[in-house]
Amino acid sequence: ADAVEKIYEVKGRPAYKPLSLMVHGSEEMERYCLSVPPQAKTLAARFWPGPLTIVLRARPEIPPVVLAGGDTVGLRCPDHPKTLELLRLTGLPFAAPSANPSGEESPKSAEKVMEYFDGAIDGVIDGGKCGIGRESTLISMAETPYRILRRGALGEEAIADALVDGMTLIGLTGPSGSGKTTALRAIEALGGLSIDCDEVYHELLEKDPELNAALAARFPSAAADGRIDRRALGAIVFSDPAALAELNAITHRFIAAEVQRRLRAWAMAGGTLAVLDAIELISSGLGERCELVVGVLAPRSKRLARIMLRDGISASAAAARLDAQKGEEYFREKCDHILYNDGSEDQFSNTCRNYFSEVVKSHG
Repeated sequence: ADAVEKIYEVKGRPAYKPLSLMVHGSEEMERYCLSVPPQAKTLAARFWPGPLTIVLRARPEIPPVVLAGGDTVGLRCPDHPKTLELLRLTGLPFAAPSANPSGEESPKSAEKVMEYFDGAIDGVIDGGKCGIGRESTLISMAETPYRILRRGALGEEAIADALVDGMTLIGLTGPSGSGKTTALRAIEALGGLSIDCDEVYHELLEKDPELNAALAARFPSAAADGRIDRRALGAIVFSDPAALAELNAITHRFIAAEVQRRLRAWAMAGGTLAVLDAIELISSGLGERCELVVGVLAPRSKRLARIMLRDGISASAAAARLDAQKGEEYFREKCDHILYNDGSEDQFSNTCRNYFSEVVKSHG
């Protein structure tokens, strides 16, 4: 504790600012912290050793002077062989802030450290010039939502993307009117985030001028006053496979970007389960990101009736929409599992609930 107090004295560090601890690896998290979430291990696996400090609830054994009156402690695994060797040999964590007076630029060399502290510290181990020369990024995972406390060498999007990669992501696909919404609700009931890519597309049409401009440039007859008329667009593409392919090529990149934004937000909120629902899940490339792709199929007559009722369109318009989509064999070939919706809504709801409960349990 005396040595830690000297850090505050030498640096001129305010007493209310806690110190982070250097550790040899993620296996030491439970040694110094309480209630370590799996997502903390996910980030450590991706970024340690490296410029990421993870803040967690501290165990009572951590000296109060390190915590500066708080109940959390930051852990960091340094990306330097000499420091890692010292941590391994001592078997202890290091209270090790940046070697600069508070408010000054972080040093990148031993010479700069001596310039700052010559005569005030016992010595310097010269491991060569720093490779990054910036502070680590500081993320609090002591509670949800996770928060970036300090921006540093590691970008926030890279952190969120790593958390997304660590979650259980299920892909849901199938033709229109098959009952995918029922399957989505089953996953929501298990605590998962559901993203309906068709809804995402409709929302983007309402608010994204860049998407509207891209579509208007290709389909000018479906545009008016900078906005796309969905029915006019549908009349063009559902009778022309080439036009539909061009529509998908334009929309997929906008949808993929929005999907990733939502997944990042969910991951930073502590979410570990999500489902993507998209007719073009496989052809868009989104299916490749999913651990499991589930297809939902139903008899054509049921699908036709559902679409007419849901969208208020004629039988011929609904039939044209179905004819423009992939057939059952495509989904049976491309999907990992098929849920067939040929009973009542309650029956299919029970089927979905039971199946996805087992999926979550097996991926837990």
